[in-house]
Amino acid sequence: MMRKKRKRGASPGPCRSHGPGPATAPAPPPSPEPTGPAWTGMGWRAAPSCAAAAAASTAAAGAEPRRRPRPCPPPPAPLLPLLLLSLGLLPAGDCQQPAQCRIQKCTTDFVSLTSHLNSAIDGFDSEFCKALRAYAGCTQRTSKACRGNLVYHSAVLGISDLMSQRNCSKDGPTSSTNPEVTHDPCNYHSHSGVRELRGGDQNPPNYLFCGLFGDPHLRTFKDHFQTCKVEGAWPLIDNNYLSVQVTNVPVVLGSSATATNKITIIFKAHRECTEQKVYQAVTDDLPAAFVDGSTSGGDGEVKSLRIVEKESGRYVEMHARHIGTTVFVRQLGRYLTLALRMPEDLAMAYEESQDLQLCVNGCPLSERIDDGQGQVSAILGHTLPHTSPAQAWPGHTLETASAQCHEKMPVRDIYFQSCVFDLLTTGDANFTAAAHSALQDVEALHPRKERWHIFPISGHGAPRAGSPGSLSLGLTCLILIVFL
Repeated sequence: MMRKKRKRGASPGPCRSHGPGPATAPAPPPSPEPTGPAWTGMGWRAAPSCAAAAAASTAAAGAEPRRRPRPCPPPPAPLLPLLLLSLGLLPAGDCQQPAQCRIQKCTTDFVSLTSHLNSAIDGFDSEFCKALRAYAGCTQRTSKACRGNLVYHSAVLGISDLMSQRNCSKDGPTSSTNPEVTHDPCNYHSHSGVRELRGGDQNPPNYLFCGLFGDPHLRTFKDHFQTCKVEGAWPLIDNNYLSVQVTNVPVVLGSSATATNKITIIFKAHRECTEQKVYQAVTDDLPAAFVDGSTSGGDGEVKSLRIVEKESGRYVEMHARHIGTTVFVRQLGRYLTLALRMPEDLAMAYEESQDLQLCVNGCPLSERIDDGQGQVSAILGHTLPHTSPAQAWPGHTLETASAQCHEKMPVRDIYFQSCVFDLLTTGDANFTAAAHSALQDVEALHPRKERWHIFPISGHGAPRAGSPGSLSLGLTCLILIVFL
């Protein structure tokens, strides 16, 4: 017998049961060819509809037991979810995502590296340039992923502008965002910043200022202003890290007014950062080196301690990175001036036996010419003596001295009054330059701008600027105190 051939194109249907069936079960009739796809997405041909599959099952019901049709496979993903996935707005599961723009991370790291820096402290430019180079490197690494990102392009332009303003080179060391790496034991600002980033110190370090100039006039760490005699050698600072001693000599024969003609500074040995260094300046000998002939201390390319000569024989600066301290020494006329800034925690690190420090506690009462507040005793209620000299020094009256000082110091504060006093007591015009330079040093080193100028106080303690009347009365009495 000849077996009947199956017609070409017949198929068992799109949804066959996978369960066991009779071995001799006849093949189901061919399913009708669909006239068109039931659903089309992303250019793919959809599977035959489930309605066609159900019809085929019904036609075969008389030949074999009724079977439950297998559910049709789900259609491919529609266009919108795929589009969102490509834009990174939906999770991709195990699929590999394109690189993300990390400009926000770059900016956050830069802020962390620079938030503790102070433009008034030594080493700011160097540290800031390191952070800028690290910022630039971070933006370069994420440039491909940040194409078309306005924040990214703004950051790139901002970095370029800042590097031009700070004269930063594109090549050089960069800062690390890891505090353990940035810690430099010979850079006070570095490890104080690390403490802040770790949360151990929530506030940046506080800096103190001390200055000495003129007859001499002293500004203490507490911003008290005093005019003192202090003839001979006196310690300005004597703590565990630094010692500064000044020697004062009489300015005018028969007067208690003195001025500084010698300054000795000792930077004490500090672990691996620097050995002990001694600097000494005397009138007409303001060297640009320590007494051992060196100009720096410490190992490595970046020295922990260094001297910078700003004006030959007239002005030098000393920068001690390991203790965050800066010292200015000048010679004006025949006498020396000094200005200093130091972190408070180091300035106050001294033993009980080291309490005689003019920068810390001011001049002893027996050595003060005024009342310790920069105001002459007569202004606070003392009567003016019957004899008041209209001219304390040949060629200078109160009016001429005031006019000369006002040319350099338009603000009539304590520095202006000190200038007038020095001119009237010595007749030396170099003291005008000394007062002016002292004020410039305050503006360069004092951390708080609102405290740069100190004004005389009234008898009730209210701050006020000195009026011409009170200035005349106070200076006249102060001159009498000095000469009598």
